[in-house]
Amino acid sequence: MNLLRHTDAGYTAQLRVLATSSSLFDPTIEKRTREIIDSIRSRGDGALLELTERFDGVALRADQLAVTRSEFFNASLTASEELRKAVALSHRNISAFSKRSLRKNWEGSNGQGAKVGEKFDPFQRVGIYIPGGTAPLVSTALMTVTLASVAGCQEIVVCTPPGKDGLVNPALLFALTTAGATEVYRAGGGQAMAALAFGTSTIKRVQKIYGPGNAYVVAAKRLLFGAVAVDLLPGPSELLVLADDSANPAFIAADLLAQAEHGSGHERVWLVTPSKKILTAVDNQIKIQLPLLSRSKFIEKALANNGWAIQVKTLGDGIAIANQLAPEHCEIMTAQPRKVSEKIRTAGAIFLGNHSPTALGDYVAGPSHELPTGGAGLSFGGLTVDQFQRRTSVVEYSFPALKKSLSAVSAFAQVEGLDAHGRSVSIRVDSKPKAKR
Repeated sequence: MNLLRHTDAGYTAQLRVLATSSSLFDPTIEKRTREIIDSIRSRGDGALLELTERFDGVALRADQLAVTRSEFFNASLTASEELRKAVALSHRNISAFSKRSLRKNWEGSNGQGAKVGEKFDPFQRVGIYIPGGTAPLVSTALMTVTLASVAGCQEIVVCTPPGKDGLVNPALLFALTTAGATEVYRAGGGQAMAALAFGTSTIKRVQKIYGPGNAYVVAAKRLLFGAVAVDLLPGPSELLVLADDSANPAFIAADLLAQAEHGSGHERVWLVTPSKKILTAVDNQIKIQLPLLSRSKFIEKALANNGWAIQVKTLGDGIAIANQLAPEHCEIMTAQPRKVSEKIRTAGAIFLGNHSPTALGDYVAGPSHELPTGGAGLSFGGLTVDQFQRRTSVVEYSFPALKKSLSAVSAFAQVEGLDAHGRSVSIRVDSKPKAKR
C-alpha cells in the first residue's frame, strides 16, 4: 500500500487528489461507451451479438440470448446444499430488511382542506445488471432482484455476461430464480445497458435499470440517464477503515485484502488512523496474509494503484477524511465506534466494531450491497427497495377548498403573466350556482 503521513510535505495536496479522483469518469471509456450505445440504438440485436462476440468471446444467435427454462431447472438441480442454505439465509434477511423500507400510500389535508397525498406503485418492468467475468456475483443477484420482487415489480429482467462456453454460471441462475427474476439474457457491459434502455427485437425496453458493473457499465448508466431511469453509480469496490489502537490489525488487513480482490485493478482501499503502531502492524499482516490468497495478483495490482495507508494527527482528522472520500464501505474499528459513526455522513454503508467485516454486508446482513463509489456517496445513498417504486402525488379539491385557494392562485397567475392558470380556477368558482334565498 502507498503510505501518507500528516507530517509529509505534500500531505494536504495528496489528500486533495485522493478526494477528487474518481473511477467514474474516464473520457476514453466514455467515448467508447457512447459508440456502443449508438450502435445498439441503431442496429439492436445485430450490434448486441457482435459486441458479445468481441468483448465476451462468445458467438451467439439472437435466439440464444435468453436463458431457457431448462437451464434454470438444471441450475436448481445442481445447486449444492451449502449454496441452498447460504442463498436462503441471505434472501430471508434481504427480504425482511426491504419490507421494512417499502414506502406506503398516505393521504392528508392541506391548509385549505383539499385532500393531498402520495401513492407508490412498483415499476412494471425493470432491468438489472449482474456482473460476471472473473467472479460471477451470485450475491448481487440477491441484493438487487430480491428488492424488485419485494416491491412488486412484475417483470424483472436480468442481463449478465456469459462465460466462454456461452453459459451463465449455474449458481448465479439458482440465486436469480430464488430472488424472483423473470427473464435472464446473456449480455454484458455497456451494450447490455443500452439494450435494456432502448430495447431490441429480443430484449424489450425497461423503465429503469439497476446494478453494479465495470467502468463501461457505469459510463453507460450515466449516458443513458433520461432515456431510462437509473438507480445510482456503483463502480469498483471501495473500503475505508477508520481505526485507533483498539483495532485488531489482522482483521483490518483481511478486510482491505477482501475488497481489493474483485479484479478490475480500480478497487480503492484506505486505512486511516492516528496510530503509527496500527499502520506498521497492518502492513505486516498484509505481507503475511496476501500470499495465502488465490487472487493475490489482482489484489497486488489494486493495492499498488489505489491502496493508501494514511496516518492522521487525530481521530477527528480521520473522520473528516472519511467524509471527504465518501467511501462505498466504511469500517469503524475504534474504542467507541457508534459514537464515531454519528459523524460519518457520506459513506455508502457503515460497519461498526471489530466483528462487522464488510463481507457480511456483501453477502448476508440484509441491506443491499449495491452502494455508491468513486465519491458519488457525497450525493447518493445505496440501493433501497423504494427505488423500485414509482411515486405519484394525488390531489383532490372540494368546492370549498377550491374557493379558499382562488385568491392565491389569482395572485400567482397575475405576477407570472399566466392568466389562463387563474381562469382555470375562477371559472369553477364562478360556475357554482348561488344558493336560493
